[in-house]
Order: sequence, then structure tokens, then C-alpha cells
Amino acid sequence: MHRGGTYLAMEGAQFSTLAESRMYRGVWGADVIGMTNMPEAKLAREAELCYASVAMITDYDSWHPDHGEVDVTRILATLAGNADKGRDLVRSLPALLGGARPSCPQGCDRALEHAILTAPEARDPEAVARLDAVAGRVL
Repeated sequence: MHRGGTYLAMEGAQFSTLAESRMYRGVWGADVIGMTNMPEAKLAREAELCYASVAMITDYDSWHPDHGEVDVTRILATLAGNADKGRDLVRSLPALLGGARPSCPQGCDRALEHAILTAPEARDPEAVARLDAVAGRVL
């Protein structure tokens, strides 16, 4: 489990060169490089959902002296194992999370309270209907 440190998010899957890895780690100070989370985190916030990422390592990029170059075959095998671990985690979540929870201390469950500025009488009814699933509480 990664705790603390610096996380660098990039768009889409990529294999970094040794020079890029050294830049991410040395110049930018990144400890972990992730290739998702940005759209998911924004969408969760708009839906007033708390969001946590479960990051499972697939490779050491090209910086680790004992691991050599990134190999797609090994990454795919690691992904398959990570998928099994992810399914096990999802199965265990209801018991871990329990039922009712208090209000979110970070305000996730109230993120939209001041987000809609359009006066109620000026709102398009069709747009309001489409947004009901995520913003019905404030519409």
C-alpha cells in the first residue's frame, strides 16, 4: 500500500523511457505514476460521491535496476492477478463499509450545494430530468 509520497497522474497507458522515468522520479519527485483517476474523480465529485483509488502496480517502469525493461507479457500476467485481487476486494467492501455513515468530513456528499447558479424558473426541464440521478438533491 502506498502511503504518502507524490503521485503523478498521466493520460492513458504508456511505457516511459529511462530518461522520462528519471525525470518523473528525480526532477518531479513522483513515487507512483498512475494512468487513470482524473475523469473518475471529477465524475464522483459531481455525483457527490466519496472517491478512493485502489492502485495496483503492474511494473517498475524502466527505473528499477533489478527489473529490466518493461515487458508487455509480464504486465498482462500481473494485470490478470490484479483483476482477481480487485474482484476479491469488491466482494469484501459491503462488510468493510457497513451501513449508514456520518456526513463526509471533506464535503463530498455536499459538493453541489452551491454549484447550480441557474434560477429554477430558467432551467430546462429536459436537462433537469437528465441530471436528476446525480443532482436531484439540489435541483
